[in-house]
Parts: sequence; structure tokens; C-alpha cells
Amino acid sequence: MPVGPARFPRFGKEENKGGRPPKYSTPEALQQVISDYFDHGYTIKRVTVGKPPNTTIEDMPVVSISGLVLFCGFADRQSFYDYEKREGFSYTIKRARTFIEQDYEESAQSGNPAGPIFLLKNFNWSDKQEVEVTGAIKSVREVIHMPAGSVNQPDDAPAIGGVS
Repeated sequence: MPVGPARFPRFGKEENKGGRPPKYSTPEALQQVISDYFDHGYTIKRVTVGKPPNTTIEDMPVVSISGLVLFCGFADRQSFYDYEKREGFSYTIKRARTFIEQDYEESAQSGNPAGPIFLLKNFNWSDKQEVEVTGAIKSVREVIHMPAGSVNQPDDAPAIGGVS
């Protein structure tokens, strides 16, 4: 019976860490497929433009993250986003997402903006205003510069509640 590595042929060899091999080995290869999507891979939607009797039917390109992801051969958006973390791919992924974001922005400026606004929220846009307040909290005594033991108002202070 063989011993050592002969008995266990994988012993001492680097094992497959699991998962599929990368779909794209270079950012340039992924960029080519992304460019193909924006050139001719998107969906065409036929829309009616105008009000009767002056309506026309036009073909409108519909780009989307999901469409791009599927065109590139990924199973889901997360697999596509994971490429952003790979060395050299960040710029390519961010730029593609920004092109789609631009299309959503432009769509929000014509017709019913509800759909594009919803989609932009997936890009971390927000329709609420957040205000950050910083600084120390002061007591009323500190604000009007009254000594801690003082009961009377300073001579030059305005009357409180109309009583002096």
C-alpha cells in the first residue's frame, strides 16, 4: 500500500477554494461586454407619446441593472457587485452603474417620475433631508450668563414675562 503523498494524491497540493472560476479575468473583458449591452443589448419598449389625436409610437431603450447583469452572464446583481471589490474592476462597475443611474435621472424629468425615483433609491438616493446638529447643549443660565446662585436678573437683561 502506498504511503504519504502517493496514498493521498491531493496531499501537499493547493486545493480548489470552492466556487466558480472568475467569469472575467480582466476589467477590459468585462468592459467589452458592458459596452455591447449599452450598444445593442438593452430592451426596447414601445411607448405612445403625445395626446390624442397627435400620438406617435416610439421605440424607447430601457437600460437596467438587472438587464446588464443578465447580459454579462451573472446570476444576480450581487455577483456583479462583487466584481467591484476585485482588483482593477471597481472603475468598470461604477461607471456602468453611473450610466444606468443617468438614464434613471433623465427618466425622472419626463412624465411620471415615481418609477425612476424608486429606482434611484436603489442607488442610495434619498428623498428625505437629514440634518446633523453638533455642539454642546447649554442650560438657559449659561446662555444668558447668569451665575449659578443668582436669583435676580442682570440689570441690562430684558424683563421676563413682562415683569421687571
